[in-house]
Amino acid sequence: MSKEQDKKEVTPKGYTCMSKEQDKKEVNMIKAVVGANWGDEGKGKITDMLAKEADIIIRFQGGANAGHTIVNDYGKFALHTLPSGVFYEHTTSIIGNGVALNIPVLVEEIKSITDRGVPEPKILVSDRAQIVMPYHILFDQYEEERLGGKSFGSTKSGIAPFYSDKYAKIGIPVSELFEEAALKEKLKGICETKNVLLKHLYHKPLLDAEELFETMQSYRKMISPYVCDVSLYLDQAIKEGKDILLEGQLGTLKDPDHGIYPMVTSSSTLAAYGAIGAGIAPYEIKQVITVCKAYSSAVGAGAFVSEIFGEEADELRRRGGDGGEYGATTGRPRRMGWFDCVASKYGCRLQGTTDVAFTVLDVLGYLEEIPVCTAYEIDGEETTDFPTTGRLERAKPVFQTLPGWKEDIRGIRTYEELPENCRRYVEFVEEQIGYPITMVSNGPGRNDIIYRNKEKNER
Repeated sequence: MSKEQDKKEVTPKGYTCMSKEQDKKEVNMIKAVVGANWGDEGKGKITDMLAKEADIIIRFQGGANAGHTIVNDYGKFALHTLPSGVFYEHTTSIIGNGVALNIPVLVEEIKSITDRGVPEPKILVSDRAQIVMPYHILFDQYEEERLGGKSFGSTKSGIAPFYSDKYAKIGIPVSELFEEAALKEKLKGICETKNVLLKHLYHKPLLDAEELFETMQSYRKMISPYVCDVSLYLDQAIKEGKDILLEGQLGTLKDPDHGIYPMVTSSSTLAAYGAIGAGIAPYEIKQVITVCKAYSSAVGAGAFVSEIFGEEADELRRRGGDGGEYGATTGRPRRMGWFDCVASKYGCRLQGTTDVAFTVLDVLGYLEEIPVCTAYEIDGEETTDFPTTGRLERAKPVFQTLPGWKEDIRGIRTYEELPENCRRYVEFVEEQIGYPITMVSNGPGRNDIIYRNKEKNER
């Protein structure tokens, strides 16, 4: 019997599970890539870059409500559900149990990248992941419509209704697609309760249980090639010493417990949740790479202390990102601001940061001077500690101004080659937030990255 034949398959009865065999490594490393702020920090690029050395990349929370923009040899892509490591043939990409799984969106996204020449990725989907139902998207739209000017700025992707149902214990896990009789009965009960709201609150068409069941039949056909007992698969992978990346969505300030509540998302955006949303032991996460932009941006409503407006914001928005600062999912113009040390320090602390990846630094090269928010003034008092939402709404930024470098830094590959004022900016931010900046991104491409000596910068 060959070595590969001798290995135990981690495939639940009735499902198909793809896997990739590799030689056993001496030591495994599980890294988490997460955001420090409001999202849109550049996590997709950092994950795509680190995936070169990874075996497995896992999405562990959120859904298709946010996007990660990737620029590589295949072109420019906006991913919404797929992990950002799908462009490497040696990797396995996993949709964890913590993800809000929109099955048609996932399948269409796979097709969208393969149609552009990307090799078919190796994908696993947790049998415990729950499904974004068509009515979740409808209820998201109806509620935003009902709230009008008091809406939460939802992407209308069904995320809040999805997680509401999950914790109300009326969600639909992937595994239930394979239990037809039980699924029929469950859908009947769901329709009874949902239709009360549709009729009396929203005044919209009612749900039909039989129609929903037929839709679920089509979902089962779509997803069945990818379904796997992911936690069991990962347990084996950890024992085999595989390198694993956890990819987070959005950032600390959108976390429902620790963010700018209620203008937050509906699943935890923290690295700690990676253990839950992937199905691994928490002590397995050895490195937390927290991504910060060299300036600030946000999509949607909520407190944003360092926000700028008018021509100043328009210019930064036009130059920012990898083609302007617009939401990868919605296309909405992002709100712009200067780097916020208070929010970023808080965001890094909550993530358990071991390394900071500092992105889009090249964008700031047009500025003579660069303001940095180093503190908040709240009710006449100055603080460097991030407050709760009520006090945050009253906060005013306290800025320090640093000299710009007025130079294009794209193409530079070593930290020492950066202009002096550029290095001063990085080191000033590092000092303010208190966490080592070990990676500096100076362009949108996979190779536009500068590594700094972590040990040298640890305090």
